[in-house]
Amino acid sequence: MAKPIAELPQGGRRPRMTRKALTSIGALLFVSLTACTSRTGRAVSDGTRSLAADSGVQWVDVDAPEGGTMRIAVARPIGTGPFPAVIILHGTHGFAREYVQLARDLATHGIVGVAACWFSGRRGAGIQFITPLECPEAPPLPDDSDPNRFRVASLSIAALLQAVRSVPGVRGDDVAVFGHSRGGGAVLNYALSDTGTVAALVLNSTGYPSEVIARASTLRVPVLIMHGTADIPADGGSARTAIAQVRKFEVALRGFQKEVEVRYYDRGRHNGIFQDRAQYDDQVQRIATFIRAHSRQKATQSD
Repeated sequence: MAKPIAELPQGGRRPRMTRKALTSIGALLFVSLTACTSRTGRAVSDGTRSLAADSGVQWVDVDAPEGGTMRIAVARPIGTGPFPAVIILHGTHGFAREYVQLARDLATHGIVGVAACWFSGRRGAGIQFITPLECPEAPPLPDDSDPNRFRVASLSIAALLQAVRSVPGVRGDDVAVFGHSRGGGAVLNYALSDTGTVAALVLNSTGYPSEVIARASTLRVPVLIMHGTADIPADGGSARTAIAQVRKFEVALRGFQKEVEVRYYDRGRHNGIFQDRAQYDDQVQRIATFIRAHSRQKATQSD
């Protein structure tokens, strides 16, 4: 269940919202908030500014299926919609302002951008390329050896899809998912077993282990793959994200005549989307074009 984050009066406590009150303000869900608070009434901060410093988005809480709260930043296009939407999942380096900006930039293309903090914490070399935003109430970052990590991730993605489909102005059957690195692995694993809840899949710097490549025939959703040819562990990549693995997955998809578009960035790195402005601009345009092209209904607004 998604819950809009109530504005906290200075020096006061976060107000408790009854079911009746929440229903009555449903039409006002997207009024811009000027303060963002956690459940304890403390401003959520990355050490310098609160999460709500970006007034161009609305912050919403989504209950995680196995406990905790996933915080999402919703960026809306101009107009009443309905619009297609895309859920944006971050990598192991954690939630960051760059993901919120990506949501905002996609909104300028007529797509509701939803940047989700789907787990708390961060690690790895990729931290140096982003501006962290902390969301300690989200489920913890799972260990790579945890056998339940994909099950938990799939439950979280399902909860996010349900929440976003219910957002006013979102075309409920037209929600795509974007994942960077670990986020890409999570959404790909979800999509390989999906039965129609995802409209399109966007994978950025994602890992493609052999067991995933072997399941290429089961993918039933259009997919856009974006990857740098110089993806290396020093920047946050791994053996699974090596360019050779990406090409194997592409070949497998094409062999099964799946709907796939691929963009390789020459000398692009694992976090190139956050390092190279020209690459970032190109990716935003490609993501928007791809989502609109595979929208289950004609988009109501063009660039």
